[in-house]
Amino acid sequence: MNKNFFTEQATSNKKICEANDDSTKKPDKELFINDDILDVNKDGLIKSSISIICPSPKGKEMASFLQKALNANLYIKEAYKVDDTNLPETTFKNIEDAKETENEVKETGKEDDSNLSETIVKDFEVVKKSADSKEIHYEVKETDNAEKINEKENIDIECEILKQSNEIYKISNFKLSDVTEKAVKCSHSIIFIGSTGIAVRAISPFIKTKDIDPGVVVVDLANKYSISLLSGHLGGGNELALKVSKILNNIPIITTATDNLGIVAPDIVAKDNDLIIEDLKKAKYIASILVDGKTVGIKDDYNKIEISKGYEKVEELREDCIWITHDLKYDKEYKSDYSNILKLIKKDLVLGIGCRRSTPYKKLKQFINESLEKYNLDIRAVNKIVSVDVKKDEEGLIKLAETLNCPFKTFERKDIQTVQDKYEKSEFVLKTLGITGVCEPCVDLAGAKVIISKIKHEGMTLAIGVLKNTLT
Repeated sequence: MNKNFFTEQATSNKKICEANDDSTKKPDKELFINDDILDVNKDGLIKSSISIICPSPKGKEMASFLQKALNANLYIKEAYKVDDTNLPETTFKNIEDAKETENEVKETGKEDDSNLSETIVKDFEVVKKSADSKEIHYEVKETDNAEKINEKENIDIECEILKQSNEIYKISNFKLSDVTEKAVKCSHSIIFIGSTGIAVRAISPFIKTKDIDPGVVVVDLANKYSISLLSGHLGGGNELALKVSKILNNIPIITTATDNLGIVAPDIVAKDNDLIIEDLKKAKYIASILVDGKTVGIKDDYNKIEISKGYEKVEELREDCIWITHDLKYDKEYKSDYSNILKLIKKDLVLGIGCRRSTPYKKLKQFINESLEKYNLDIRAVNKIVSVDVKKDEEGLIKLAETLNCPFKTFERKDIQTVQDKYEKSEFVLKTLGITGVCEPCVDLAGAKVIISKIKHEGMTLAIGVLKNTLT
């Protein structure tokens, strides 16, 4: 593989991706890139929040190529020392002002992110010497419009840089733990260029639980393997490893048992169908009995899940079963207690809420909790909270939505008037707001079918709906 191999392929890939949809032009047959490369940024499996970490300059070509193909952030151990006096004047914005940060760098021994805004954009670092001969590295990024940016007045250069879809951070004082921590915070997937040992040591302090850990893939410097290392299912590590292997033309390594046995793991069932896993330990247990060759039942309240290898459809719950629902309990009388049932929660409930001004959050929360429990509905299944436009700044409703981790949306009264005649009318609401109701019409406008009509309690009203696109 010649020195410029990845650079040449990246250029070819860019041309392919920029082609018109109706173009008949095909890539050179000798290139390892094929039509699969075009799917990388089209499907929902790989998004822009991928970070590539390259601790060794030897992986520069491979890392740069992947960064372009996956539209990813790239952290690479590298610094180009340049004499800033020989660079075009348009490269800098108040470069002399950047010297004012030298004292801070001298005290801390490292640069602050605020320094990034002092230098405009080339594909290398600007290195300056402080008074005590310490090097100050200003991270900068290539752009095509540096001259135009400088011509504008009062431009926020830092914001201009951060708006880019991907960034290249070339870091001379490369500390793997710091870079990894940053990547974990800003990415849902991480690719390490190097050994699995380095990746394991780097990522281990930041591993929490499988439902929030990023997918981690390792590509060796010889480009032989793309290894799914962590969070292969929920974090998308397995999918990313397969994509990377196609891009780099190497061998994917997937070690999860269910994948190698051709079985869809329960956490993948949840991920592919936007379901919440109630208990990760039960998901692991269900996966283990699938690997052991036992059949797992699926009770799907929506009748939409595709039944694949290892599963069978069941009408009644039993032990060693998956239950897809928005209900709180299978037995409303709470007489049955199944210890080995994995519940996957469909987040499809819409709460239409009306209330008096400044109704306390705790009062609203108690009302919602008690109402949902009464009708055997799981509060974790709440998809959104809706109300009338005059409630857009109602603190109790805003906090309630934050607590339930769902959006809060309001509708204008003119829109409510188009559907209000379907529901019970309130003379009080008509007199005060000019509409005949709030909670039920808002549920309707949110695209849901009302399943529990207006509930009234101490100045609060609630209607509950199910999103229509989830109904059979």
